[in-house]
Amino acid sequence: MTDEPKPGTSWLADSLRQAGYKLTAPRLAVLRVLEAEGEHLSPAEVLERGRAIYPTLSRATVYRTLELLTGLGVIRPIYLGDGGPCFTYARGGHHHLVCSACGAVIEFNECVVGELAQTLSDQFGFQIKSHLLEFYGLCGDCQ
Repeated sequence: MTDEPKPGTSWLADSLRQAGYKLTAPRLAVLRVLEAEGEHLSPAEVLERGRAIYPTLSRATVYRTLELLTGLGVIRPIYLGDGGPCFTYARGGHHHLVCSACGAVIEFNECVVGELAQTLSDQFGFQIKSHLLEFYGLCGDCQ
């Protein structure tokens, strides 16, 4: 059973379609959760929210879809704290302050690596498309 969205309605769906993958209703539920809920979602959270859209969504479909999107380079896993991976978009930059004591994560948007990225690109002939920057330390409550 497929549920094809209209062209241009979903950049994640467009990425899968362009790579030749079918857009089944369960897979679309995963995509809709990722696009609606944003970033830092664990597979369990994607499954729970996806079942609100498609009640028979399976854990295997969630994991396969996340793996597929990761392989296509549109999302990436991030490991914050002791839990398993959460997923974030693989475009642009992504920045965190992570408390080593309580696991609190503070996301920030100020990006200071533009010059470094250009230097690395020039030095190694590497085309940089995105980056992940994390600082580990103690939050105000744990200091």
